[in-house]
Amino acid sequence: MPNLDHEKQQGLTAGKIICGVDEVGRGPLAGPVLAAALILPAKLPRDIKNEIRDSKKMSAQQREDLFEPLLKICCVGVAQASVEEIDTINILWASMLAMQRAVINLGRAVDVALIDGNRCPKLDCHSVPIIGGDDKSLSIAAASIIAKVTRDRLMTQLASEHPGYGWERNFGYGTPQHLRALKAQGATTWHRTSFAPVAQLNLPID
Repeated sequence: MPNLDHEKQQGLTAGKIICGVDEVGRGPLAGPVLAAALILPAKLPRDIKNEIRDSKKMSAQQREDLFEPLLKICCVGVAQASVEEIDTINILWASMLAMQRAVINLGRAVDVALIDGNRCPKLDCHSVPIIGGDDKSLSIAAASIIAKVTRDRLMTQLASEHPGYGWERNFGYGTPQHLRALKAQGATTWHRTSFAPVAQLNLPID
């Protein structure tokens, strides 16, 4: 379970402002990559604290149940990098850009940013990469919930505008249904043309 050990190591108890940063959407064939930066309140309600974990280990309903409470009690910044940016600078650097923008969108100065992963975006504050951070740091885990719910909602909205691809269920990932629809209907403006299944639409689909 994630805890505050990493935050305390970086000076949380000494009054430093620590944010957790996570992104979602590196792997999908469609949609932006989205990041969230989050600063926990000084006193986190126990009922909320006990429910926070890596968003990938939570059900959709569990994430939804925590989304609004976290927005109310935390300082949150959300940002994305567009499909065009992904195709231009590649998914890794687009993810870095989204995280950088999310920290900026917090709207307040941060002393330390805890970043999920093995590298950090360019920030004005000290940053610390934590591999598997969404399963270790409470701040990163909470950010992962905000990022996941926000992107899932976006892809569900886009699904109603672009039916057939199943984005309301696969959220842009390359499921069999998505691949079949991609071949039958072609790519939308939300598809990542730099990703092989989109770039090579003539490939056979099992």
